[in-house]
Amino acid sequence: MDIYQEKSNWKIYLAIMGILILTASLIYTTIVANKLKEGERQKVEQWILALENINDVEYEGDLTLQQKITEANTTMPLILIEDSGVIQMGLNYGEEKELDFDFLQKRVDKIKESGALPVPAGEGNLVYYEDSSTLKMLTYFPFIQLALIGAFVAFGYFSFSSARSSEQNQVWVGMAKETAHQLGTPITAIVAWIEHLRMIHEGNEETAEILDELNNDVSRLNLIADRFSKIGAIPELKKTNIYEELENMKNYMQRRAPRKMVFEFPGLEKEPLYAQLNAPLFNWVTENLMRNALDAMGGTGKISAKVTEEKGFIIIDISDTGKGIPSNKLKTVFKPGYSTKKRGWGLGLSLAKRIIESYHSGKIFVKKSQLEEGTTFSIKLPKS
Repeated sequence: MDIYQEKSNWKIYLAIMGILILTASLIYTTIVANKLKEGERQKVEQWILALENINDVEYEGDLTLQQKITEANTTMPLILIEDSGVIQMGLNYGEEKELDFDFLQKRVDKIKESGALPVPAGEGNLVYYEDSSTLKMLTYFPFIQLALIGAFVAFGYFSFSSARSSEQNQVWVGMAKETAHQLGTPITAIVAWIEHLRMIHEGNEETAEILDELNNDVSRLNLIADRFSKIGAIPELKKTNIYEELENMKNYMQRRAPRKMVFEFPGLEKEPLYAQLNAPLFNWVTENLMRNALDAMGGTGKISAKVTEEKGFIIIDISDTGKGIPSNKLKTVFKPGYSTKKRGWGLGLSLAKRIIESYHSGKIFVKKSQLEEGTTFSIKLPKS
């Protein structure tokens, strides 16, 4: 299992845990709310009984307890309706609203619509009541809790992602510059040895030919070191013909590819299309894509390139007839560490994405891929 599959699994586990926690919270809150509802109905019944005792002129007992019961209700809205249907009073709606019988009637209608049953108050009278503010807060508590937890998780995620991204950028830059620095010393030494060998074997055509090839390889090493040195710096962009750069890379890769490989690229006879490029870095991207294509085809197949224009952008499609990419891997192919090769580091496509998007203000993505049919990568660049 690769690190990105494991990371995806952890996201699923965390999501399931979050759902279970929220479900448990909702169930617990519902149980508590139902018990509180039962308690509030009992309080309404006690309030009615206390009010009846206070209004009963024949009652001769101590009314202190009844008065405390009626005065204790300060949060539960009540509406008392006579047997004739006339609203007699409202409580805990505010002084102005308690005298507004149209408002009270609307509240009664709403309570009836909710299906809540009134409490009989004797002689055909009824008391309609609504949930207290405490019960309402308890009902909304799981959703408030979910919103707060979600906000905290989102803030933490974006904070850690930003810090991780910054750290990754520093690692990329440091690794690239250190690689360029380490390559510089042996390259200089190899150049010196080549010149020394030329002097020793001056006039030997066979040796001179070998040294020329060595010199070409050293030039290639210099180019690689130059590419690494540009990572992390702001590269210089120049107006460049896309067709010319693709032709150069096709010629370079064709000389190093198996003979059964076919390359179909637009030629230099096309009308030039210009983009602001850093040629060494852009060529690094196309080289990576073509090397991956060669590995995917195992020495037999076709690599093709197609260039089109779209609303001020140049679209470069590079296709192969290789093994293709599984659909569940399309989102991770540009992540560091993703590789289908046993000895691959999984940095090529990640570097390609950084070069195109960070340095050239473009986009690179998998346009399409079918198993055993091939893959097409698209590079989208602003037209110069």
